[in-house]
Amino acid sequence: MKVKVGDNVRILAGKDRGKEGKIIKTLKKDNRVVVEGINMIKKHVKPNRMNEVGSIVEMEAPIHVSNVKLAEAKKEAKTTKKTTKKTGKES
Repeated sequence: MKVKVGDNVRILAGKDRGKEGKIIKTLKKDNRVVVEGINMIKKHVKPNRMNEVGSIVEMEAPIHVSNVKLAEAKKEAKTTKKTTKKTGKES
């Protein structure tokens, strides 16, 4: 994998195509990453001792690493001067 936790990535495929986010977790065996705010799913949670009332929790699901690429840092535009070549013949 060419990405690691903390990298900013852009989504290339899926319902969140074009969005950017930060990698929270990598799952190396499955070649997947979890990106902050991307691929949100709703999970139903049963009531238990810690959570007296059941609820629906929204959380990020993993996305395959082939569907993300590193987001490029914005580079400052270089100013280049255009030079024109003068010809020896002038009429």
